Amino acid sequence: MQLIPCPWCGPREEAEFHYGGQAHVAHPQDPAALSDEEWARYVFFRDNPSGPFAERWSHSAGCRRWFNAVRDTRTHDLLAVYRVGEPMPEVAP
Repeated sequence: MQLIPCPWCGPREEAEFHYGGQAHVAHPQDPAALSDEEWARYVFFRDNPSGPFAERWSHSAGCRRWFNAVRDTRTHDLLAVYRVGEPMPEVAP
């Protein structure tokens, strides 16, 4: 089992967390003005890199707070964890 370091609670087992998708995806300013294609792109299309990837996570069985993590998609290693609103830390690829 992998340990995920919650920024508030410290390292906890991965079973306590829920994945929330790609981090830093801005909500459209005026969703009603989007075409169906633009809305579909916002809702369904996400990056799928090989390497470091910023993700949102929720400590659902703990403090219930959301935070961001940079995870290497090739190895599943967490490279950095940071609170929502903080800048993404530099990580080596």
